[in-house]
Amino acid sequence: MRPFNLSGVRVALGAWTLLLAATLSGCSRPESVAPVGGDATASVRQAHAALATSLDLSDAPSFADAKRGFIAAPTGQVKDESGAVIWDYDAFAFVQGAAPETVNPSLWRQALLNNHIGLYQVTEGIWQLRGFDLANITLIEGASGWIVVDTATSKETAAAAMAFARQHLGDQPVSAVIFTHSHADHFGGALGVISAEEAAARQVPIVAPAGFMDEATSENVLMGTAMGRRAMYMYGSRLPRDAKGLVDNGLGKAVAFGSMGILPPTITISKPSEEVVIDGVRFVFHDVGGTEAPSEFVFYLPELKAFGGAELMGHTLHNLYTLRGAKVRDALKWAGYLDASLAHAAQAEVVFNQHHWPVWGQPRIQEFITKQRDSYRYIHDQTVRLMNAGLNAAEIAEQLQMPPSLSSYLNVHGYYGTVRHNAKAVYQFYLGWYDAHPANLDPLPPVEAGQRYVALAGGADKMLAAAQQAFEAGDFRWAAEILKHAVYADPDNTAARELLAKNFEQLGYLAEASTWRNAYLTGALELRVGPPEQGVSKAFLIDLLRQAPIERFLDAMAASLNGPKAAEVNLVINLVFSDLGESHVLKIENAVLHHHQGPPDPQANATLTLTKAFFLKMVTGSAGASDLLLSDETDIEGSRIDLGRFFGLIDKAAGTFPVVTREQP
Repeated sequence: MRPFNLSGVRVALGAWTLLLAATLSGCSRPESVAPVGGDATASVRQAHAALATSLDLSDAPSFADAKRGFIAAPTGQVKDESGAVIWDYDAFAFVQGAAPETVNPSLWRQALLNNHIGLYQVTEGIWQLRGFDLANITLIEGASGWIVVDTATSKETAAAAMAFARQHLGDQPVSAVIFTHSHADHFGGALGVISAEEAAARQVPIVAPAGFMDEATSENVLMGTAMGRRAMYMYGSRLPRDAKGLVDNGLGKAVAFGSMGILPPTITISKPSEEVVIDGVRFVFHDVGGTEAPSEFVFYLPELKAFGGAELMGHTLHNLYTLRGAKVRDALKWAGYLDASLAHAAQAEVVFNQHHWPVWGQPRIQEFITKQRDSYRYIHDQTVRLMNAGLNAAEIAEQLQMPPSLSSYLNVHGYYGTVRHNAKAVYQFYLGWYDAHPANLDPLPPVEAGQRYVALAGGADKMLAAAQQAFEAGDFRWAAEILKHAVYADPDNTAARELLAKNFEQLGYLAEASTWRNAYLTGALELRVGPPEQGVSKAFLIDLLRQAPIERFLDAMAASLNGPKAAEVNLVINLVFSDLGESHVLKIENAVLHHHQGPPDPQANATLTLTKAFFLKMVTGSAGASDLLLSDETDIEGSRIDLGRFFGLIDKAAGTFPVVTREQP
């Protein structure tokens, strides 16, 4: 038996496993990074003071709502089987009292509100578990047990939340599971709520919107590596939990880094509106897919007079474009579904969502949904108006201001999405990246442009002097623009890196949006300590991967093919899955990897027979080349050399690439 290098096997297939990093925060447990933040400058302190006097940050109604129905709060930590900490209930204990100088006071208000963690009664027959993860778990009392709405991100935190609920509400079985939409912070903890075996044995209904499984196992799969890396910036997963680091994530405190799984739906809601009785409780579901998530619904409970808003609405302006990167969302459709929700919730006495705290009382409910609706509609309409007036995306973002009736309503402030980057999203949705200025049609790449800007400025020292002057004047955006070019031109210029880091810090301290703060502060951190040493961990996704079709992995493999290396290569490989009874033919020609399911090609260079279970071991990195050659679960026919050549053309994507610097060519 002739050995060869198959390291590319797990690398190529592993690209798929980064999909969840796109929706979470990099999908690796945060590194222990020492705080390196500076103090807030005088201009930042002045800006915070001015903001604090312009808004009613005491916001008594929201704080009363966040506390209402409180039963008990957890303490301590949630750990996995190895003893690693998955969630720390006390990590944000420092978030109390007045806003520190290093945090935008409006963001601090949101952080205080999201710090109300524990078990809460929403109304008769409905409870919520908040602060056990980024998203809420909602419990609805059915005839025979708990109807669980959304299951948080990880198995460990979901199990802890359910145990906490049973401790205080009694030991009832799970009688149904409802997934409101296809983002992992709402389904990833499913197996901590109920095992797949128990769900099957008791025929527990699993309810989800149309397209849920496909979206849950495929969203952003092709760009998972890039999205996962960018998500580290958006969610601040490398930042220390303190007043100079991570204080909140807008939707909740943070993301739990545990094991993820999923339960395939047994009931799919496919109509625009559909009534279903689940364990004796009448639900009226309404489709809102294509807004916050590709697959999503909201629902009304007529007997309980309660409206479940999923993530269509919440106590923040949401993202029309997410900073981790994704397809732009449709602002007009979003506003339209919110408009419809006004009628759907017309008899509701409470609205509860899968993030944040509920809203009680019909007048306040109508105001809450109306303000949400009009925020997205205003951003959409005014951006389009300014586009048609000839402004580009940056100009529109700079000019667009919400009207006083919306800007004074704190529950549509930009703690997660922002007016500025949402306006750019509307521009991109309709007109794309090109602003029609010919100079922007084919600009120089960042390193070459940076080097020429440094030369134009008369050298790096003069450029840094100008940036220092801007920094001292509180003109942090301009200083960052200058220094971006200096650092791109010479990433070893430690003075430029440090000054850029200081500017990013101040911009982070100024930011009202948690996502902007996290991005700026992570940029500052990485200018000082560099990118992470390790990329995304894959092993904790194994329960989710079991539900994904083979085609998902092969799409990721095709997108990892190194085209230039494959330019003169023609290869055909059969993959035969002995346990699934299916085979796939993979073919490289014209530097493109095609795949299709069907009978093995008798003329293939090689045939690899294996089980899906072994395939997943390769995906998660727990099986390597020697295992492939020696395992009883695999068999290789044909040219082992060609099989090795095939996998050798698949690039490794570590997910640790630099963001705020570039390697010199």
